[in-house]
Amino acid sequence: MKRWRLPAPLLSVALAALWLVLARSASPGNVLLAVLAGLLVPAVFASLRPERPRVRRPLRVFKLVWVVAWDALLSNFDVFSTLVRGLRRPPARRFVHVPLDLRDPTGLAWLCTITTFIPGSLWCEMAPDRSVVILHAWNAPDEARFIADYKERYEKPLMEIFE
Repeated sequence: MKRWRLPAPLLSVALAALWLVLARSASPGNVLLAVLAGLLVPAVFASLRPERPRVRRPLRVFKLVWVVAWDALLSNFDVFSTLVRGLRRPPARRFVHVPLDLRDPTGLAWLCTITTFIPGSLWCEMAPDRSVVILHAWNAPDEARFIADYKERYEKPLMEIFE
């Protein structure tokens, strides 16, 4: 006999809890529906879940989080000060083509998330072969320096973490 197991137990619990919170009722019917949703949704969509990423240097994650938080703070200040000045000296907004060395799908997803998290930057498009990404930068007067900083601050740590 084949044993049935939950593909994502934490997701099951979270879905059931979310169902009850959104329903704003713990009636027997809602509890039954919450349990069914918690059991069935992860099982039905298990084939769509990516394989578990392999984190090679977990302590590097903490340094990357610190860098991203610091950059977000500085970028917030830069965008705010530019808007307060009334765009008398407009920022050097541009689309930047950044060549990528990172190939890991999880690392690329995190790179996209980090880019979009930093105010003033936006991940626009990635080449089908994952060799180049197009970013919109709020203030990048020197494109070569922007690319070098981007690769050093975000891509290189993600390569150390995931590849």
